Amino acid sequence: MAFQGGGWRGSLLASDEKPHITWGLLGRALAYGWPYRRRVAGLLALILGLSGLSLAQPLILRRLIDGTIPSRDLDELLVLSGALLLLPVVTGGVTVLQRRLNASVGEGVIHDLRVALFGHLQRMSLRFFTHSQVGELLSRLNMDVVGAHNAISNTIVDIVSNLIQAVALLSVMLVLDWRLTLLSVAVFPLYFAVSRPMSRRLRALSRRQMEANAQMNTVASETLSIGGALLVKLFGRGPQESDRFADRAARARDIGIHRAFMGSATLMIIGVVSAIGTALVYGIGGFFAMRGSFSVGTVVAFAAYLAAFYGALRSLANAPVEFATSMVSFERVFEVIDLPVEIEEKSGAKMLSEVSGELVFDEVSFQYGMDPKFLLREVRRYGMMAHVPGVFSAEARGPGTGTALTHGGSTGAGSDGEHRWGSDAGQNGSPGRSQAREEALRRVSFRVPGGQLVALVGPSGAGKTTLTYLIPRLYDVTGGRILLDGHDLRDVSLESLSAHIGMVTQETHLFHDTIRTNLLYAKLDATEAELEAAARAANIHEFIAGLPEGYGTIVGERGYRLSGGERQRIALARVILKDPRILVLDEATSHLDSESEVLIQESLRRIMAGRTSIVIAHRLSTILAADQILVLDRGEIVERGSHGELLDLGGVYAALYRAQFGGEGHPGPMESC
Repeated sequence: MAFQGGGWRGSLLASDEKPHITWGLLGRALAYGWPYRRRVAGLLALILGLSGLSLAQPLILRRLIDGTIPSRDLDELLVLSGALLLLPVVTGGVTVLQRRLNASVGEGVIHDLRVALFGHLQRMSLRFFTHSQVGELLSRLNMDVVGAHNAISNTIVDIVSNLIQAVALLSVMLVLDWRLTLLSVAVFPLYFAVSRPMSRRLRALSRRQMEANAQMNTVASETLSIGGALLVKLFGRGPQESDRFADRAARARDIGIHRAFMGSATLMIIGVVSAIGTALVYGIGGFFAMRGSFSVGTVVAFAAYLAAFYGALRSLANAPVEFATSMVSFERVFEVIDLPVEIEEKSGAKMLSEVSGELVFDEVSFQYGMDPKFLLREVRRYGMMAHVPGVFSAEARGPGTGTALTHGGSTGAGSDGEHRWGSDAGQNGSPGRSQAREEALRRVSFRVPGGQLVALVGPSGAGKTTLTYLIPRLYDVTGGRILLDGHDLRDVSLESLSAHIGMVTQETHLFHDTIRTNLLYAKLDATEAELEAAARAANIHEFIAGLPEGYGTIVGERGYRLSGGERQRIALARVILKDPRILVLDEATSHLDSESEVLIQESLRRIMAGRTSIVIAHRLSTILAADQILVLDRGEIVERGSHGELLDLGGVYAALYRAQFGGEGHPGPMESC
């Protein structure tokens, strides 16, 4: 072990934490280094060279002391002095080259792992992301990938370097004097007897400090996000949050001070143990030198070799734990890469170049339960803390690192894997029945001819958003099938399916970038004229043009520098720019004021003309324009028809209508989902 960079290296594992690796994992990890095998070979050659150079200086000192100085050989003195000057220059140059090769291998492995990992995550279903914590995914992509990099570019290199150096030093020491060598090695067990109790205490302190830092960082990340900061300000909890953060920071500070003290004390004790070996070499070696058994230069050279030998042995003593710990990072990365893809494209999937837009739901059922094989398992990070979900209490932790419980109200994307969490539908204008159930959709069947508009209405949590999510295959049906122009969606390529479907969801997401970049996400090669035309159609161009930076305005994190209505109109402009054949609108005008809503309705009528449109109705005007209205309740279509027909029926639709409008025929908001 060695004290490096102000911290105790190799002391982060609790005494009962012993990560294990397998030959299969090791082979797979080393395979990532195979493309860099020539650089690795060069790296090993440089390590051998550095080991040889490290043996030269004590031998030069020995010659100076035993031969050159006593014989007063000035020429040899100049040569050896020059060699002592040249040696660090050559060693430094070789070290720089070694670091260069080492970094190129390590960074190459990081790049390959990150690209493979991120690419695989892009293929995962939406269900995977609703069951996974963003912090955990980022930990895999960053912390674990860096840990894997350390295994290849640092740990393995250090093991090889120290092993070669230890063998070379031991060989030279045995040649110099086998008796002093045995004496030096005999002292080493004393190091373990002293260091192990100290290292255990350091490990415990390290873990406590990481826990304190994790709790402190969790408070900061939760309360400094836009949503968290808004909540803190609305409830006036700024002083309390500052006090909470100060308490967590003080705990981390106190543990850090204690850890620094223990680290320094451990370093001092190990230095004393090493000094015992050095003192024995000088004492006994000096005694032998006085008796003429060997020279003073040999004693000096041997002491120099001994210091390097102790350093190599200390590093090797902790190498197995460090190596295993680093390799566990590979295991966590491979776990993500090996996760099966739930929404998988069939081999030879059909590319749809043009579609009429006919949609058919044939006995479609869907359940949000998630097969554990598609989820990340709970991980234990040896020597480091995982994501800490609880800000206020430990009880806030979920049942597993990779599992998140969400509600199936407005997003329609949540489940605890057992059943769908319904909303208090009776308080939202519904017939008053709870929407909690196991199946989100049950035997839903309907047909939408190409170019028609279908409105979806129903109580909150009835399954409207879930139904729309099945059209672009954000989820796959668990029963029945969905046809697009007669083709099962599971037989169609994901790329062509995405190309023909445009969707505006309830939760508008904008990237922390310019308005132009957010619009171009729909069509990367769009011209400025096309951007403006789409913005005009969404009634947002005049607003954008009035901004100081125009289309170059940064919208902020998740678009929070804009109002809800402005974000929604930009999202509409984005989907207009995509120009899809099928349009899915999930409350696309819910955040618009009355004036903007009137203006944009005409734009929507033009946009939807000739397109197949599935709209979760929020405004009465949308319902009245629909060719067909589907009423959902508890995941089933309970009524269908026109506005007048459904009012005459006097069922769920009529109850929702009366609850919202009191029976009046004026435009207004319909029940949302």
